[in-house]
Amino acid sequence: MPKRCFREPIPEIYDSARYLDAAVSAHLNGRTKLAEELFNLANNPVVWEWTDSIWGKASKYVVISKNPIPHTEEKEKVRMPSKAQMKTLRARDGYHCRFCGMPVIRAEVRKYFKEIYPDAVGWGRTNKSQHAAFQCMWLQYDHVVPHSSGGTNDLDNVVITCAACNYGKWNYTLEELDLYDPRDFPPVGSTWDGLERVFES
Repeated sequence: MPKRCFREPIPEIYDSARYLDAAVSAHLNGRTKLAEELFNLANNPVVWEWTDSIWGKASKYVVISKNPIPHTEEKEKVRMPSKAQMKTLRARDGYHCRFCGMPVIRAEVRKYFKEIYPDAVGWGRTNKSQHAAFQCMWLQYDHVVPHSSGGTNDLDNVVITCAACNYGKWNYTLEELDLYDPRDFPPVGSTWDGLERVFES
């Protein structure tokens, strides 16, 4: 039977999201020491392990169909949506993964805080050296029909996802992964702003 996502988000992810949200509020209020402490609290190894359990090579949560569908369609030349399309997608889907529903954050926000809090918002070259919450909640643009299968950049074929769902899905179709189509479900409605308010101050 199809499922909504590879693995349901664990409570620690939402705890980390609250720490990050509080860290941004502290930062905007000039309380930089508190912000740094909260960024550190959000860097929970349990969250990193959850992400790795899906996008790791030996994931037990990503099961490919024994009869994969041949990918014969011609690929669209442009691999990713334009910046204007990405903005429209964020306005449509909000800052939540359309598969698992977890809150997500753009890389631009993470890069901003890494410059200010380099010790608390680590982002090394290996997965394990990256800040667990920012890695887990890293906003992605996923082609529902994969680009490799001829999926286009049309807005009706692209959805907002978290890093784990995007990299777990990779170039496979929903049928190959036995996943429900995320477009059949409405976006999560919430006040989560992806921490974007830092750019509005």
